[in-house]
Amino acid sequence: MSTYLFAGGGTAGHVNPLLAVADRLTERDPEARVLVLGTAEGLESRLVPMRGYELLTIPRLPFPRRLDARALRFPGRFAAAVRRTERFIREHDVEVVLGVGGYAAAPAYIAAKRTGTPIVVHEQNAKPGLANRLAAFLTRHVGLTFSNTRLRHGRVVGMPLRREIETLDRRAARAEGLAEFGLDPDRPVLLVTGGSSGARSINATVNRSATAIVDAGWQVLHVVGGKSDIGPSDLDGYHVLPYCDRMDLAYAASDFVVSRSGAGMVCELTAVGLPSVLVPYPVGNGEQRHNAADVVGAGGAVLVDDAAFTEDWVSFQLLGILRDRARIADMAVRAGSVGHRDGADRMTALVQDAAVGATPRARRGSGETRTATDATSPSPSPSPSTSPSPSPSAGTSTTEER
Repeated sequence: MSTYLFAGGGTAGHVNPLLAVADRLTERDPEARVLVLGTAEGLESRLVPMRGYELLTIPRLPFPRRLDARALRFPGRFAAAVRRTERFIREHDVEVVLGVGGYAAAPAYIAAKRTGTPIVVHEQNAKPGLANRLAAFLTRHVGLTFSNTRLRHGRVVGMPLRREIETLDRRAARAEGLAEFGLDPDRPVLLVTGGSSGARSINATVNRSATAIVDAGWQVLHVVGGKSDIGPSDLDGYHVLPYCDRMDLAYAASDFVVSRSGAGMVCELTAVGLPSVLVPYPVGNGEQRHNAADVVGAGGAVLVDDAAFTEDWVSFQLLGILRDRARIADMAVRAGSVGHRDGADRMTALVQDAAVGATPRARRGSGETRTATDATSPSPSPSPSTSPSPSPSAGTSTTEER
C-alpha cells in the first residue's frame, strides 16, 4: 500500500483541488492511502474528515510581515512544525508529499526535503505564493493552473475539479438547475457570487441594481455568502441565497456570471463555458487580476476593477452586454476555449510519476536525506510559455473571496 501526504488548506481554493486529486488517486489505486496535513483552524478541519481522509494537524503559522514578538517566535515554531511533519512522514511511510499552498505547505516541503521524500507542487493562482516558489527549487514535479504563471519547472495541468463540475453538461442539466432554484425557464439567468464568504462590493451593487436587471428581462440568482446581511427579496425574479451547495446546478441554470476572479471560480467558469464579468478582489498581491488574464484575453470575460463596479457601470456596461445575446453566445465559446476539465487526472499522473522515483521507505525511515529530492525523476518539462498543455478545451467551487 502506498501512502501519500497532501499538504495545504485554509480556504476552499486550496482544499477543493487537494481533495479532487485525493479522490482521483484513490479511484485509480484503491490500495492508496492519502493523509492530509493542515491546521485545526482551516476549512480542511471540516472538509477533509467529511470526505473520509485522515487529517494530521500542525499549528497555523502565518509568515510575519513586521518585526515584533510574533516574528521573533516564528523561527522556533516553524522548526517545530517541520519536525512534527517529519515524524508524520516517517511514522506513516509516506512516499510522496503533494503541496497546494496554504499554511501547512511550507513545513511539509522542508520536511519532505529533509527526509528525502519526493515533492509535488500544485499552484492554483497565476501569481504563485512564497511556499510554492520555494518548493519549485526542490522538485521538477510542478503543476500550474494558468499558462501565465511563472514558476520553475512548471507545466500547465489546469485546476483539479470536483467530479460534478468536471462532468457537467450544462444543457442536459439546465431543467434540473432551474427547478432546484425555482427559476423561470423562459427568462435568462444571471448568476452573481463572491464565494462562500461573499463579496461586499459586488453584493451591494447588484442588490441596488436588481430592479434594473430584472426590468431588462433577466432573473438574478444571487449567492450573497453566509456573512452577508442581504436577506430574501420580494422582487420577482431576484433570488437571494446565503450559500449554494449545488454550484453545478447553479452553473447549469445560468447564462452569464458576475463574480470575483479567484482561481477556483475562474477555472470552473472556463471549464463549463460560462461567460462572465470578473471583479478582482482589490486587497492582496493582485493574484486575482492575473487569474483572469487568460479568459479575458480570449474574450470570454470582461474585467472590471472593484471600485468601478458601481450601479452606473451595471446600467451602462453590464446591461448592454446582457441585451446582446449574440455577444454572450460568442463569449461562452471563448471562455470554454481556455478551460480544462482534466486537471485532476493530470495532477494525479504527476503524483504517480514522482512516486516512481521514490527512495525506498526503509532508508528514509532511518533519517537519510537525499541531496536531490527527485534524483530519478524525468527531466523538467518546458515552461508553459513554450509548451502549452494539450488538454482538450472545456470545466471547481470557489469559496475564497471577500
